[in-house]
Amino acid sequence: MSTRTSRPARAPHLTASPSAPRTAARTVLRLTTLAACLPYLSLKIAWIAGSRLGIPEGSALRRDGSSLMALNALTVLMEAAVILLALLLTRPWGRRVPAWLLALPMWCATGLIAPILVVFPVQSLTAALREGAAGGGSGTGPDELLAPWVWSVVYTGFIVQGLALGTLFVLYARERWGPLWCGRLDALSHGASLPARRLTAAAVAVLSLLTAAVHLLWAAGGTAGLNPARTAAMDLDARLNDAGYVLFALLTAAGALTLAYGRGRRIPLLLPLAATWLGSGALACWGGWLTLTTLTATTADPKLPTPLMSLTYSVQMIVGTMVAVAGAHFFAEREAARCD
Repeated sequence: MSTRTSRPARAPHLTASPSAPRTAARTVLRLTTLAACLPYLSLKIAWIAGSRLGIPEGSALRRDGSSLMALNALTVLMEAAVILLALLLTRPWGRRVPAWLLALPMWCATGLIAPILVVFPVQSLTAALREGAAGGGSGTGPDELLAPWVWSVVYTGFIVQGLALGTLFVLYARERWGPLWCGRLDALSHGASLPARRLTAAAVAVLSLLTAAVHLLWAAGGTAGLNPARTAAMDLDARLNDAGYVLFALLTAAGALTLAYGRGRRIPLLLPLAATWLGSGALACWGGWLTLTTLTATTADPKLPTPLMSLTYSVQMIVGTMVAVAGAHFFAEREAARCD
């Protein structure tokens, strides 16, 4: 009798144990995200306070004045938003946040970090190979924009943030919206919006491919349509950046076309959704950021974007807007079909 009465006392522990690893994993991911934000935040706050840590004497950043101060303050707010997202994705109150209020900043965050996550490791590898071939010389000088260690510390932090925050978002989305993005393409309902979805996908694909063509030209070393500042900075790292935009433009086109015209195929719905999410976010958010950083340029400023540069960045933002609107309609339609 005594052994039978002792077992129920351990039952609550057995019942609670399955959620314990999930909670612990999310806590670790949250703390990892917060820790990865500290180097970037510390540098930005130091620069706002007047420090020139990591900025060489001849750097153009020392001459940007108030415009640089404003951009530094904006990026501090953006990093604070990452911290808020990490808390939102792991705390109970985060389940009550409206879907758009979470999805929009997460789309922006993944769009900004994804190109860094893809391109920066390649840039680091090529830099290491160049240094090895040159006998260990860094090849940097006092006129560099930032000291090499700044790029390494900051971009490594971005990569860690992207991986940790992205994992948290997938876990959160699977619990809250799993039925909306799980399944296969052949299970999609046709719906009355299919013609509009196909028209939008075709427009997104055309605009994405036009963007890809321009960035491919620049990635191949062409300088047509570039301003003097971009032309002077056209090195291997800059060309790799453009190659990254080509990749994300192709992802956007492929994902949008697959969602609209891949009816009947036994493809997981998650694949084209993820491709469109990442690709459109990278195009739109970096197009917007590159536009924002040149708003204060004067007509005599070598950083003033050329018409082709402005057009390319604008098209990227248009692609993102179209995908965001189409995505909202797509998921609303899926939710309505699930509730019927």
